[in-house]
Amino acid sequence: MTLCAVTLAGMAETQREAVPRNDGGELDTATAFLGFARHCLIKKTEGLTDEQLRRVLVDSGTSLLGLIQHSAVGERWWFGYHLLGSGSADGWDCTLEVVPTARTADVLQDYRDAVSESDAAIRRIGDPEALTARPIDGKPRSLRWVLAHMTSETARHAGHADILREQIDNVTGR
Repeated sequence: MTLCAVTLAGMAETQREAVPRNDGGELDTATAFLGFARHCLIKKTEGLTDEQLRRVLVDSGTSLLGLIQHSAVGERWWFGYHLLGSGSADGWDCTLEVVPTARTADVLQDYRDAVSESDAAIRRIGDPEALTARPIDGKPRSLRWVLAHMTSETARHAGHADILREQIDNVTGR
């Protein structure tokens, strides 16, 4: 047991998993940690009802399903629009609000599809030093930068999801 694998205020971290140990190169390590953050985010939805996934527990209006929907848009924006240069800048909706008619299974599958598309883009580019097809804040950035940015954003949202999940049913852990 590592020092951090303890209980928090008497609650067992039932979803705790070890971080990746990949260290076979820059791209291998970066994609392993991005994949881990994505897995932690989606894992927070497992075993919950539709109502629980849509439940808003904070003033910002954030729900678990809203975080998933938002993250799917982010995957496509950074890896599709910026890295590959696909699509147009019009119509990007980064809202955390899920419309009532959206089916939960469809939102979850859309995130999985967005992740698959992003992974394909990463494999296609393959070089951490390759520059984005579209500039970010006026200048091209490297695949390395996009990976670091998306890992930090996804991990941040997984942290939000962890807090929401704890509020719903006391389940914690990364």
